[in-house]
Amino acid sequence: QVQLVESGGGLVQAGGSLSLSCAASGRPFSTLDMGWFRQAPGKGREFVAGFTRSSGSTYYGDSVKGRFTFSRDNAKNTVYLQMNSLKPEDTAVYYCAARMSYGIRLTPNNYDYWGQGTQVTVSS
Repeated sequence: QVQLVESGGGLVQAGGSLSLSCAASGRPFSTLDMGWFRQAPGKGREFVAGFTRSSGSTYYGDSVKGRFTFSRDNAKNTVYLQMNSLKPEDTAVYYCAARMSYGIRLTPNNYDYWGQGTQVTVSS
C-alpha cells in the first residue's frame, strides 16, 4: 500500500502563487509514477502534472503549461506542484496520485493510490 498526504492548499488572489506538497510512504519512491490531478465542482477529475518512469519525462495539462511546475525530491519521498499566475478557473480540489505500474496514460483510472485532496481557491 502507498499512503499519500498532500499539504499546501489555500486561498489566493488571481495572479498569486501557491505551492502544494505530497509526501509518499509505503513503497520506495523510485518505484512510483507520481501525478497531480484536480477536480472542480461539477466537473471530472483533470490531469494537471506528473512524471512517468517509462518515459523519464514530466507532463502538464494544457491549461497549466507555463504556469505550474512539477518537481520531486527523492530523498524526501515528496513531490511538489508550484502554481504561479493562478486564475479563478484553477479553483479545485487538488489530488496527489501514484501508481506502481509503468505506463504513459495520464488519466485518473490509471492511478492506484490517491491522497485526501487539498482545496485551492483563487479569488478574482
